[in-house]
Amino acid sequence: MLSKWLNKKFNKSVIVFFNGWGMDERIVSDLDYGNNDVLTVFDYRDLKFEEIEFSGYERKILIAWSMGVYVCSYFYNMLKDFDRFIAVNGTQKPIDDEYGIPVDIYNLTVENFNELSCEKFMKKVTTEVNLKEYSARSIDELKSELISLRDLKIEKQLHFDKAIISRKDRIIPYKNQLNYWKQTKAKIEEKDGNHFIFNQYGSWDALL
Repeated sequence: MLSKWLNKKFNKSVIVFFNGWGMDERIVSDLDYGNNDVLTVFDYRDLKFEEIEFSGYERKILIAWSMGVYVCSYFYNMLKDFDRFIAVNGTQKPIDDEYGIPVDIYNLTVENFNELSCEKFMKKVTTEVNLKEYSARSIDELKSELISLRDLKIEKQLHFDKAIISRKDRIIPYKNQLNYWKQTKAKIEEKDGNHFIFNQYGSWDALL
């Protein structure tokens, strides 16, 4: 797993962003930082991650997108004391017929993954942004990450305060996201948009 500080000015507030599959730090680089330090993590082929000390911050927020909504709980002990948890177009059962990507569809995606299928997949994520500009990672890397995510087992889950769901999501079906989050105490915020929705927000604070 990789991490990168997008903004580190020793502010009183920090946002940790768990990215989606296949992306790098540039996918959210257009959002205004405001008075927040922002750390993004991505590339879930392995989950080796040097523990970072967040105790100096007065406000600590976790925002997770897509597969990141699941992966972040792997670091439960590091993140459990954060003040706010926000999920964006993801669930904590991301490969699931009722609550995530249907199992057969996910497995077929892995089995048939190549440059052409990857390009088609990215167009389902969004047609408004050219995602190739936000990830220079190889096809082999991306397939390996898909497999690692499928094999990942997490027992102890973080509890999210808010879930942002896109009605036109073509990756994790809107209905499945709704099924999942209705069982939790998270406030559900519905949006018109695709799986990638950050172009509807001008700043990190707007997501809160």
